[in-house]
Amino acid sequence: MTSVKEQEAIRKLMVFLQEWDSAHNVARSCVLDNFIKSNDGKTEPELELEFSQGASLFLARLTAWLRMTYMYSTCLNKLLKSIGIFLSAASGRRYITEFLEIGGVSILLEILGLNHLKEEDKRESVKLLQLIADAGRKYKELICESYGVQSLAKFLATSDSAEAQEDTQALMDSLGRSNPKYQNQVYKGLVAVLPCTSPRAQQLALQTLRVMQDAVGEAPSILVESVLGVLGSVHLEVQYE
Repeated sequence: MTSVKEQEAIRKLMVFLQEWDSAHNVARSCVLDNFIKSNDGKTEPELELEFSQGASLFLARLTAWLRMTYMYSTCLNKLLKSIGIFLSAASGRRYITEFLEIGGVSILLEILGLNHLKEEDKRESVKLLQLIADAGRKYKELICESYGVQSLAKFLATSDSAEAQEDTQALMDSLGRSNPKYQNQVYKGLVAVLPCTSPRAQQLALQTLRVMQDAVGEAPSILVESVLGVLGSVHLEVQYE
């Protein structure tokens, strides 16, 4: 039997979830603000304690709202940051599994290709993909299987945010490590970035290619041609790389 204290905690959780279900966007935005402020950096046991062992019930609501609204940018940044608290929680691998089960990777990758969304929202999406990739090889493979390399390469080449480009480079670098099945795909994705018009993207792609070169072996002709193409760049940092 549950104690009186436990019953009261469960009652409060159910009231909270019911209020979320019936709340409009403004009220939900305030809930997300409070959640981010109070729970950033918490572990899985701490989140479960906060939600009376029902944290997954709130995560399910966040992911459902994301699935319904991500194309319209309704509190998107706060929503992604809130989901990130779950995905980054120490000992919280099951939260990642729950997010993936609703097609989380595909949603995050689609966000990158939506021109009307803000760069900061897309950067937050890249951060969540990085958390998923950090969980291990099979998660990296899932991102690649979902055409993640192509989406990330395009975003790296076209993004107007230096911070977002750097986060994307870090994710591409991660996908190219300890991921032998898709290492060449990542390599080719970075090569595809080189003809773009962004000097910063060219520089970041070349940095990662240089690191990957030893693992890949002899430089393929496609890389040689692309490098020759950027040698004429007027940007010294690109020539240096």
